[in-house]
Amino acid sequence: MTRPEFLWAGPARMCQGPSVASSFISHVTVDCSDAYSLAQWWKPVLGYQDVPDDPNLPGHDECMIIDPEGKGVSVLFVEVPEGKSVKNRLHLDLRPRADLRDTEIERVIAHGATVVGDHRGQYGPGTGWVTLADPEGNEFCILRSLAEVEEQAEQPATAEDTPA
Repeated sequence: MTRPEFLWAGPARMCQGPSVASSFISHVTVDCSDAYSLAQWWKPVLGYQDVPDDPNLPGHDECMIIDPEGKGVSVLFVEVPEGKSVKNRLHLDLRPRADLRDTEIERVIAHGATVVGDHRGQYGPGTGWVTLADPEGNEFCILRSLAEVEEQAEQPATAEDTPA
């Protein structure tokens, strides 16, 4: 259901409704030490490709990858002199396109991701996610697939699913 009018209840009342100008996300930028290598690592994770008229090459200090279907947000890797020193303030939440969550997690770990935190089952059986890191330590999460979410929503609640 679409809601043509909306209010943000924050103290500044910054978002008043549909007449407010808005922006859209052009791409997500990831700071890194080796733009080409990290773009190459992420392409099979996301199923993305180089921009057709602007291929990424070793030595490029900026490398963009795009969703070949044009549905996902592009990712731009930009080389910066400083390394990652603290937890990400922003991260990607990935949802498997076809496989189940656990199958996707195993695929990405086999590709070189490291587990940062395992939150599966945190809200009951079949729930949760796993936080991983890419080769440069940038964190991301793998959520349940849409099929898994829909399947759980269709299951009737049991006594163990209901809080006391």
